Amino acid sequence: MPAGTGTEGRRRRLDAPARRRTIIDAAIPEFTAAGYEQTRVADIAARVGVTEPVVFQNFGTKAGLFAATLDHVSEEVARFLTLLGERSDDVVALLPLLLDHDLHDRLHSAGGIGMLFVDAAGSADSGIREAGARANERVTRAMADVLRRGQDGGSIRADADADALAWLVLSHVHARQFRRAHGHTSPALEQALTEALLAVMRPPAPR
Repeated sequence: MPAGTGTEGRRRRLDAPARRRTIIDAAIPEFTAAGYEQTRVADIAARVGVTEPVVFQNFGTKAGLFAATLDHVSEEVARFLTLLGERSDDVVALLPLLLDHDLHDRLHSAGGIGMLFVDAAGSADSGIREAGARANERVTRAMADVLRRGQDGGSIRADADADALAWLVLSHVHARQFRRAHGHTSPALEQALTEALLAVMRPPAPR
C-alpha cells in the first residue's frame, strides 16, 4: 500500500471529550490574559485550528466555555492541593508556601489562573457566577481535606472545624486581592497577616 494511504495516513478524529478538552486548553491562556469580556472566541478557535461554530457546538456560548474552563481549572487546583497534602507531614509549614505574596501576585495578574476566579466573581452572567461558586467550593473542599490531614497529624488544631478553617484561608486570599486593588498591601503586611492566620490554626500551647 503506498505511503500516506490507509488509516495511518489519515488525521485521527478526536472524540467529543478530547475535543472539548483541547478547546478548554486553548481557552485558558486567552481568558487569563485578556479577561472574559475582551477574549474573542475566534482567537480560541484559531489556537485549536477549528472554526467558531465548532466551539459553539461544544459549549453553546462563550459564557458556557468560560464556565467549563473555570470548572476544569478548579479541578486541577483541587487535585494539586490534594497531592501537596498527601506529601506534607506539616501542614502549617505548607500554608505559607501556598499563601506566598509573590505567588499570588503572579496568579492574579494577566496570564494567571486567579484571573478566572476574579472574572467570575464580578460577572453579570449568572451562569459564570455559578461556575465561580462551584470553583470556590471545590477548592475549599480540597483545602479542608488538607487541613484535616494536618489535624490528624497534629500540626493543625483539632478543636476547630476544618471546613471553617478552609473558608478562612480562601477569604484571606480574596481579601488580599481587595487590598491589592486599593493599594493597601506589601510583602511585610502580607507576611504579618499570614502569621496571624497561622497562629489561629496552630494547636494551642500546652498549659
